[in-house]
Amino acid sequence: MPLRCAARSLASRLWRRVRRAPAGGAFAPEAVATIGDLDPRSLAPGERIAFRCNLCGTRAQAPLSALTRETPSCPRCGSTVRFRAIAHLVVHELTGETRPLPALAPRRDLAGLGLSDASCYATPLARVFDYENTWFHTEPRVDITRIDPARRGRYDFVVASDVFEHVAPPVARAFDNALALLKPGGVFVLTVPFSLGADTVEHFPDLHDWTLSQEHGRWKLANRTADGRTQTYGNLVFHGGPGTTLEMRLFARDALLRELGRSGFAGVRVADEPYLPFGIHWPEPWSVPVVARAPAR
Repeated sequence: MPLRCAARSLASRLWRRVRRAPAGGAFAPEAVATIGDLDPRSLAPGERIAFRCNLCGTRAQAPLSALTRETPSCPRCGSTVRFRAIAHLVVHELTGETRPLPALAPRRDLAGLGLSDASCYATPLARVFDYENTWFHTEPRVDITRIDPARRGRYDFVVASDVFEHVAPPVARAFDNALALLKPGGVFVLTVPFSLGADTVEHFPDLHDWTLSQEHGRWKLANRTADGRTQTYGNLVFHGGPGTTLEMRLFARDALLRELGRSGFAGVRVADEPYLPFGIHWPEPWSVPVVARAPAR
């Protein structure tokens, strides 16, 4: 639902500066700098923040407390903090730019691959870059556990947002293949739900030959292990509604970073920095984006 409220206090002054930006998509540098200098920790949760959606270019405002990972906060395209952060990281890591996608000149020399990306950011990425969004279940299809050799080393960036928690074990092959898709120095932008615990929790560590079914309105998973044992699991967690996308694991942050390092990625970092000009704010330390690079060779 569109956000319609008047800005107050500090946010109202910032909003007046943002309104001076040209309507066509270019962002006045002084407006970006002024907002970007703010530390979200210095603001009250109810403080209204004026920002520009870097996906569609719309000027918006929202309470700081509403700028969360999964809450739609752009009144036009419905983008969330996660969606805006993914696009911001792709653009900044590849070009050094901090402008919205609608303000960027095309860069068809930079090839990108999305793994089931949301159209909210996939469409504007495709307008700027030589970017292809792919799917697991339909064409254009990419199975990250078994990639087409023709795709190896083709991409300057790969995006996987809330995908790897659904990959059947062993998940290590997904990380290995993400690296294999990239050119030397290419960028991997990854999001998964993760905890701050010590180790990743695999819900079905011996998954081999398995089926999902419903009994009395409850979903269950039946598995036959590689050595012939029968297992049955209940209390399943689905993302996107029951029976759709099954959660295979809950990552732990440090284990996730170790897995990226094991696969051969370099420059692995947790990208939890805020960028208020685009309404990007991470109030919690879990489930934030991670950026890694293929080694330069």
